[in-house]
Amino acid sequence: MIKTLTKQIKQYGKASLLTPIVTSLEVVMEVLIPYVTALLIDRGITAGDMPAVYRYGLIMLGMALLSLTFGIAAGQLASYASSGFAANLRNAMYRNIQRFSFGDIDKFSTSGLVTRMTTDVTNLQNAYQQILRITVRAPFRMVFSVIMCFVIDARLSVIFLVALVVLSAVIFTIIRKVSAVFTQVFKQYDALNSSVRENVVGIRVVKAFVREDFEKEKFGRAAYGLYRLYVKAEGMMALNHPVMNLVTYACIIALSWWGAHYVVDGSLTTGELTSLFTYVMSILMSLMMLSMIFVMLTMSAASGKRVAEVINEVPDIENPQNPITDLTDGSIDFDNVSFAYNEGSGDYALSDVTLHIRSGESIGLIGGTGSGKSSVVSLVSRLYDTSEGTVTVGGHDVREYDLTVLRDNVAVVLQKNTLFSGTILDNLRWGNPDATPEECRQACQLACADEFISQMPDGYNSVIEQGGSNVSGGQKQRLCIARALLKKPKILILDDSTSACDTATDARIRRAFREQIPGTTKLIIAQRISSVKDCDRIVVMDSGKVSGFDTHENLLKTNDIYKEINAIQTDEGGDFDFSHRKEVAQ
Repeated sequence: MIKTLTKQIKQYGKASLLTPIVTSLEVVMEVLIPYVTALLIDRGITAGDMPAVYRYGLIMLGMALLSLTFGIAAGQLASYASSGFAANLRNAMYRNIQRFSFGDIDKFSTSGLVTRMTTDVTNLQNAYQQILRITVRAPFRMVFSVIMCFVIDARLSVIFLVALVVLSAVIFTIIRKVSAVFTQVFKQYDALNSSVRENVVGIRVVKAFVREDFEKEKFGRAAYGLYRLYVKAEGMMALNHPVMNLVTYACIIALSWWGAHYVVDGSLTTGELTSLFTYVMSILMSLMMLSMIFVMLTMSAASGKRVAEVINEVPDIENPQNPITDLTDGSIDFDNVSFAYNEGSGDYALSDVTLHIRSGESIGLIGGTGSGKSSVVSLVSRLYDTSEGTVTVGGHDVREYDLTVLRDNVAVVLQKNTLFSGTILDNLRWGNPDATPEECRQACQLACADEFISQMPDGYNSVIEQGGSNVSGGQKQRLCIARALLKKPKILILDDSTSACDTATDARIRRAFREQIPGTTKLIIAQRISSVKDCDRIVVMDSGKVSGFDTHENLLKTNDIYKEINAIQTDEGGDFDFSHRKEVAQ
């Protein structure tokens, strides 16, 4: 973990090295001031020597100004280094997240990654700034103060050593207990962020079903769980302050008692006793700062592990050593493919799937919810890797291709369509950053999106709000299809991507595909037979297996599941699902 995190210091290494040096100089000035104060009292005020008073007074002023200058410089350097360190951590995490497969995202969860990018990195930033400043300042100040105490009077300095032992034992005990609690705190942060994310993303559903009270209760449970953990941790940490005060007052009383005796018998001067009081406060304040640092380091250690996990995560899917950089055609072959989302669980989403699709064919996929349709197409663009068997595109295993080449040639319009804030043209050019306005218009005509775009006040320069909240579901789907078409792919996958479109629009999109991009292999997942019946062939999925693979006409003759789907949709006009099928069978 430490090695991973320190690698992200990078260009801020110089500032990180200078901060402790400048801080040390600041501490030296602070520690010497009480010693000069003792000289001013003993040689100036007590002796009635005004020139000595002026001389030592000017020296003290110079030291104070130097201490202030060094302190300002140290603060600026520490802020610069810690902020840069945090920026590098976030960049490193974000770059690696962009390489994650869907399986990697599932492993960490979206809300967990958000927490690590925000709360955890902020904790590390604060801890790093404290390390550069306080972790250097406090020990230096304490050590120098102890040395000066021994220089002044070794007998009274034993009091400080006893206090150090007592406080060190208390601090160690508190840190050991608090560290375990903070590990649980950040897991609870993930749960809290997950609750917020689900509610904000699904706010329309929440309001439509009047579930505000339920969501508030769920959020309240997550917030209360975080509250309880923080109360537990802060309760342990709160012991630190009263113990510190107790030891401080005990030291002052002991120092006053023994110091007064030594002043009376002449073995200690008044100025020296005054300096010792200053040093005892300096030592104990340094210990207080150290205890706070240890607690912060304990908290940030949990954050550091979580951040390092993301940076060090090796994505499930990576480029091969010598990748193929040319995809010749859109032929697809599944050879005895089995696939599980959780490796080793034995719970297969696909089992022994074998399919052979020619380049340019239009293939429909139909079946009930959970039958494996989306799993099939996810393997073509290598969003996931197979557990067993091979998926071949253009005559080569998909694992042999450069990922960019493969995904540029396999355009996928997923079930969950996402648009980003910006203009319609900005969103379309995700498919091709160099697409001209005319190319964008042609793609939208194929996707039947041009008609509604033309009616918008600013046409293709109309602004899409975050998540596409200002367009309908059908319009969003058509824009996403147009975006995919701009890639000019050899394989186009539509994962139930016209479900929000009316039947007439769906038919026009399919006709446009058939006439305008005949050389592109098209995989169309749908719930409606009307959406796939004109395909060259249709795959019927049943519980992760291929139940049938043939034309619409032949499947009506040979495949019971397909016949049942057709009967249900013809008679009732409804979509097919296995739950419906079971009811019919009964």
